[in-house]
Amino acid sequence: MNKFLSYFEKYFFLVIILFVVVALAYPTTFTWVLEDIYGMAVINILLSIILFGMGTTLKLDNFLNVFRKPKEILLGISAQYIIMPLLALLLARAFSLDTALTVGLILVGTVPGGTASDVITFLAKGDLALSVSLTAVSTIISPILTPVITLLLIGNQILFNPLDMFISIVQIVIIPILLGLFVNYKFPDFANKLKDYLPTVSAIAICLIIGGVLGANKQAILTSSWIIILIVVLQYCLGILLGFAVGYLSGMKWKQIITIAIELAFQNSGLSTSLAKTHFPNLATATVPGALYSVWQNFAGSVLAHIFRKYFDQEN
Repeated sequence: MNKFLSYFEKYFFLVIILFVVVALAYPTTFTWVLEDIYGMAVINILLSIILFGMGTTLKLDNFLNVFRKPKEILLGISAQYIIMPLLALLLARAFSLDTALTVGLILVGTVPGGTASDVITFLAKGDLALSVSLTAVSTIISPILTPVITLLLIGNQILFNPLDMFISIVQIVIIPILLGLFVNYKFPDFANKLKDYLPTVSAIAICLIIGGVLGANKQAILTSSWIIILIVVLQYCLGILLGFAVGYLSGMKWKQIITIAIELAFQNSGLSTSLAKTHFPNLATATVPGALYSVWQNFAGSVLAHIFRKYFDQEN
């Protein structure tokens, strides 16, 4: 069983590709992901499972790092919530995206860092402690910053309730993370056993979300695929480059520089997809940028990690 889980995690991107192919070939296969069960959105349930898994891996030290490494944490969080939202807005305007895709792209930019960044940082031999702390802190403050920044950027284009978004993020993100933290603190042995399985469970949840969104929006994706795919690739690549610039210009060491770059570019795209579906139900394709971003960041991140580890590994 453990060998299977290990292979699944190692070849995660290939699994994502399989789900993408199935979703586009047989669109109805995963559309149940966008439906409700007992009054709860399936996509939100899947996302909560992912965040619960993240919570079981966190410890108090991840938050104390704010005081131990204030410079790195402050720069990382500031870049996360300033650079990525503005980058999304600039790209949306530069390519004259319609309202739905603009909303989806903005949400990709305003959500916190994705948990996959920790894995890529580890593979790239970056500062894993810094990466985990940045992901944890950006996620905890996301109920306030994500709705506020989204309102500032698109509030004049389309009406939505930032308070409702705040409540959604608390329900989908904060409560599962706190539950995971509680399990890790109160039942450490049980949490340790869960760590063998939760990464794979989270990976499957991510694949299902991607499959559901792509299947439901197959026609829209095929019609404008090259434009939105190009924008998603640009958003990610520019995030990496700007992350490098922030780290280098602030005088950080190599391990911290690549960590900031990875953390900046990796977004919780599953959350952006969930928020798009929940708060912009009349804009069906608003969920598309998040799904495409998830596919691309996992592929590009794996390639980058290999390059960093093989050609740029510096012990400093």
